[in-house]
Amino acid sequence: MTAQLTTLNKGLVLLETLAASPQPRGVSELARELGLQKSNVFRILKTLSSRGYIRQQALSGRYECTLKVWELGVRISERLDVVAVARVQLTSLADMSGETIHLSILDGADVIYLDKIDSPQPVRAYSQVGGRAPAYCVATGKAMLAFTNSSLLADLTGKLASYTPRTLTSRVALARELDKIRSSGFAVNRGEWRSSVGGIAAPIFDGSGAAVAAIGVSGPVERLGPARLRVLAPWVMAAAQQVSLALGYRPTIASTSQIRPAVQSVGRKGNRPAPRRSPAAGARARRSGS
Repeated sequence: MTAQLTTLNKGLVLLETLAASPQPRGVSELARELGLQKSNVFRILKTLSSRGYIRQQALSGRYECTLKVWELGVRISERLDVVAVARVQLTSLADMSGETIHLSILDGADVIYLDKIDSPQPVRAYSQVGGRAPAYCVATGKAMLAFTNSSLLADLTGKLASYTPRTLTSRVALARELDKIRSSGFAVNRGEWRSSVGGIAAPIFDGSGAAVAAIGVSGPVERLGPARLRVLAPWVMAAAQQVSLALGYRPTIASTSQIRPAVQSVGRKGNRPAPRRSPAAGARARRSGS
């Protein structure tokens, strides 16, 4: 069986063995237990160590797991929890806006759509749960990028492909855009992924203050003009903040003041759209922009 294992499988088996071990392990005993050559075990351990998954004890020379595996598990659990927590806010935002609503997370340089509610309107944004889009081209992606670590941004800005005439392909332009998002609390897509689809989104934070997801509204750009976006912005930020609070986030005074107009404007007479209609037969769909 050992001979059939690929290098990746060997590495995973080794990592799992160390994770299950109550004490640090040496190269020789790991090689004996797994039926691997000591040279193979040593190389794999060095690779895992360089990636931060294990560390070598200074005195004994034995290896043990770090907390990185646990950190990955926590991130996955947070992603799963956020779907259930956010559903109420997605539904409320869909009823208020009459547009397509998305819940997204970052996966490298892309967003993945975790959940969505389709607009009932004949012309609407189209997407699939589990689908991907370039993070720097859609509103939910930019909302998260504005609050993510600098190493991801440094890697991302080296490969900004153009999808429409409005796509931000300049490192300087993207940095300027992310600064605006950090200041305003929301992100806008102006037809940067699909030219006919726009969107607006706000980040969702967990108890540690990390931006773990984003909630967004998307629809045809002709429906999401500047006036409409001004109405939607406080609604989206209020929805994102409610999900953040449910995940244990405790905002600062500055971030709370940003969201205060949202709560006031949601209930302001004249801001609510007409009641949602049943979708017309033969409805045309457009790709997502949030």
